[in-house]
Amino acid sequence: MISGANTMRWKEQLLTLKPYQPGKSIDEVKRQYKLDNIVKLASNENPAGCSAKVLSVLQHSMPNLAIYPDGYATNLRDSLASFLGVNGDELIFGNGSDEIIQIISRALLGHGVNTVMPAPTFPQYKHNAILEGAEIREISLKNGEHDLENMLAAIDENTNVIWVCSPNNPTGTYISQSKLVEFLDRVPDHVLVVLDEAYYEYVIAEDYYDSLLLTKRYPNLIVLRTFSKIYGLAALRVGYGVANPAIIHALEPVREPFNVNSFAQLAVQAAIDDQEFVKQCQVKNREGLSQFYRFCDANNLSYYPSQGNFILIDFKTDGDEVFQFLLERGFIVRSGKALGFPTSVRITIGSKEEIEGLLKKISEYLSSK
Repeated sequence: MISGANTMRWKEQLLTLKPYQPGKSIDEVKRQYKLDNIVKLASNENPAGCSAKVLSVLQHSMPNLAIYPDGYATNLRDSLASFLGVNGDELIFGNGSDEIIQIISRALLGHGVNTVMPAPTFPQYKHNAILEGAEIREISLKNGEHDLENMLAAIDENTNVIWVCSPNNPTGTYISQSKLVEFLDRVPDHVLVVLDEAYYEYVIAEDYYDSLLLTKRYPNLIVLRTFSKIYGLAALRVGYGVANPAIIHALEPVREPFNVNSFAQLAVQAAIDDQEFVKQCQVKNREGLSQFYRFCDANNLSYYPSQGNFILIDFKTDGDEVFQFLLERGFIVRSGKALGFPTSVRITIGSKEEIEGLLKKISEYLSSK
């Protein structure tokens, strides 16, 4: 510890707050267990990688490394606005959608205000609220889904932000059009509704909503999306928000300058232009989910039907035990214990071959019980 750190007047909430714990890296597992081949299915990354167009652009369009990125992301903004059918002033960019969550929290949360969120859900909502010293009101999921009625009941005059994650991480459940509209109609105007759609591109549910149209109807709604998931650009960290220009204008001073690097801006523009790649990934993801559904049904394992690129499976035993068994055999998954589901494991939908290999190991685990 740095000398003098114990006498510094840290924020009280930092003294017990743990940093985000990412899944184990491939290299770390190889070293620890002396394995040659590792399959990582823990962080909901795209097993297909990214579009070949992205790789081509990055190989042939080297930015000037001595020059700062375009702080307004002008070309990226124009490309994405055109693709989404929105105006450029309705967009905000982040170093991943994580940063936009941080920006919103910094702008609206603090002592004397509260924020409402489902639980369990993406942990960074709560993490950032704790950092800002806000009161946190967590509303337990009901059958793996948002309990929207009780989330509404938790709102009062001191509520500044309400978080909605659809599809929800870690359950993969979603909110239908009718339920979301009814919910938004009842949220007071002074409350910002953050609709996190990190897995939007994977959704196939027929009654899923068009969130961008909803931002036109509800001036207190912001939609968050990312290029880390289906676009396969997690390493470059680009997320974005879509909202009424008034919301974007209010949030922009909180955004760090030059927060989206030059490589990322080039890559995302190329990724947007390859929607055929996105469609192929959607199809492969549904095929992979079907592999898991068939296996779980055959082995009497409970799971939530998922609209994301992951599945949460209940093994009715210690999730850490299942995680460790698979880890030692070269498969990195995510124990549900840290996600609010202690007897479950969350597994990213990998390739057909990766899933087949994993299911063999899960069969071995089940046979050993």
